[in-house]
Amino acid sequence: MPEGERRVKFEVMVEVRLRAGIADPQGATIERALPALGFAGVDAVRVGKAIRLSVDAADGAEARRRATEVADRLLANPVIEESTVTVVEHGGPAAGNGAR
Repeated sequence: MPEGERRVKFEVMVEVRLRAGIADPQGATIERALPALGFAGVDAVRVGKAIRLSVDAADGAEARRRATEVADRLLANPVIEESTVTVVEHGGPAAGNGAR
């Protein structure tokens, strides 16, 4: 990091879910149980995971790049899963938000 460069702590949410076309037995089980619990009309249930990280970076774009690398190399299996990275600077959304 260059001397004097401002670093900010960014909160990051990585959402990992199965790719379209990959069977989701957990989602199917939940979907089958919903009507019995009074939740008619709810369908297309897919189960995933959400991972929250805190990343020190110069800006939102760098935080997103670093979090995306973590997601791609560690958090998601690229063969069957896809991930979305959302970056939020303390106090509000930061540059670099959105899905990949």
